Amino acid sequence: MTSDAPALTRPKPWLLLAVTVLVLLSFVAAVFLGVVDIPAADVASVLTGSGSPEARSIILDIRLPRIVTGMLAGIQFAVAGLLLQTITRNPLADPSLMGVSQGATLTVTVFLLFTVYIFNPGSNTVAELPIGWLPSAGMVGGMAAGGIIYLMAFRLDLSPLRITLCGIAIGAVLHALAIGLIAGWGSARIEIILEWLSGSLYARTWDHAIFLLPFTTAGLAVLPMIYRPLVLLQFDSAVARSFGLSYRKQFSLALLLSCALSASAVGAVGPIVFVGLMVPHLARSLAGRHFPLVLPLTVVLGAVIVTLADLIGRLVGHAEEVPIGVVTAIVGVPVLLALLRKAP
Repeated sequence: MTSDAPALTRPKPWLLLAVTVLVLLSFVAAVFLGVVDIPAADVASVLTGSGSPEARSIILDIRLPRIVTGMLAGIQFAVAGLLLQTITRNPLADPSLMGVSQGATLTVTVFLLFTVYIFNPGSNTVAELPIGWLPSAGMVGGMAAGGIIYLMAFRLDLSPLRITLCGIAIGAVLHALAIGLIAGWGSARIEIILEWLSGSLYARTWDHAIFLLPFTTAGLAVLPMIYRPLVLLQFDSAVARSFGLSYRKQFSLALLLSCALSASAVGAVGPIVFVGLMVPHLARSLAGRHFPLVLPLTVVLGAVIVTLADLIGRLVGHAEEVPIGVVTAIVGVPVLLALLRKAP
């Protein structure tokens, strides 16, 4: 008797190797290409420890920090989206749908609008403030929003549908508050805020990469430990409990990890939209029903998508680069429409 199972249901470990090669190629392209045209030989010289001071400054202080920051943020957004889609059983779930991005947006807006009066009276710039404060402010807001959503859903028996509805409601309120603050007190700082809101890797430094690295490392270290619970969390709570799963505990752990990853990423690079939505679905389309491949594919594809989107934004916009959030939105909208067409 022949099997009707599609080929995609079979394990394809070569896919991970192929996508990993794509990560390396995208990284190399992002290093060698940019607004400033540097000959490939000069770039190679810089990477081997020599090269002119100008080339070293561009490669080591501008391109490499933003590439590494973007890859780390892409991994975090993608994994956060996969976790949310799994535990809520909602194919359209991502950090923005759950209110995490909006919470980070509100705290960053408050930080940019009002702390300048405390630390730099009479000035409209925030350049004098410590570089690590902005990502930290965004993370605090994102985690606070996730905590509010969790507490509300906890009182409502933590159902996936209610989690999603709570996230939409809280996110809408937080977004409205942020926009109201920008409209009322934006003044000369509105350009800085809008640049951050669009999701951008512009002027990202090694400090941003160092800020993200512990969260990325911890998140990837935890994923193998929660693999089996994630598989079971795809089912109804009664079914998951029948397999001995501590449903509430594992649900809470996955939600906490997702909020931490997405909040820290939003704090560092802004709310880059659609990455958390697109990447898990792309990983599933490549891995089929073989879930063990979905997790690693999500990780490497998250890094690829953000790196290539940033490269496109730099090359298309030249000196006035297109923010990465704009690029991912243009690509993500067709994906969202395709998902809506398939939804029952």
